[in-house]
Amino acid sequence: MKKIAILSLVMLASLSSFAQKWNVDKSHSKIGFTVTHLLISEVDGNFKKFDATITSSKDDFSDAVFDLTADISSISTDNEMRDGHLKKPDMFDAEKFPTFTFKSTSIKKIDAKKFKLDGNLTLKGVTKPVSFDLTLSGIGKNMRTQKPIAGFKLTGTIKRTDFGVGGMPDSVVSENIEVRAVGEFGKE
Repeated sequence: MKKIAILSLVMLASLSSFAQKWNVDKSHSKIGFTVTHLLISEVDGNFKKFDATITSSKDDFSDAVFDLTADISSISTDNEMRDGHLKKPDMFDAEKFPTFTFKSTSIKKIDAKKFKLDGNLTLKGVTKPVSFDLTLSGIGKNMRTQKPIAGFKLTGTIKRTDFGVGGMPDSVVSENIEVRAVGEFGKE
């Protein structure tokens, strides 16, 4: 019985060794959002400091696990006063909750380049399940390192009040926040 348990552990360890890790190329990636202001205009923002990885054992990424962490204090909407307010306790509370994270829990392949990506988003100390559309933009080779690279685009919508962000009414700042991220990842 002991031999079977040891053999099982060895087999599991060898299967997990086939998974490949992909690291984000931050100079060719961006995490952004759009909110509607006063029901008439849109304000875009992004996070300047972030990290992301993909772990996948399949070339088509159909078993991929995405991990992302972003620094709340790096938020930028091209307006210093607004950025300062977004870091305050009534909004993202950057001092108490310095990062937000996303970890995928499942990925469903829709067609050759389209996926549905589900996961847990933790923002301002609240973790909620979210679902995003994911597109594989392409696969290629890094000209400098000769290692494989892959590009992805993620889109979706989250509700800011689900995470306790901002107490103002929807007529001032939209409750629904459009999320858009593009990433280029290099295989280790």
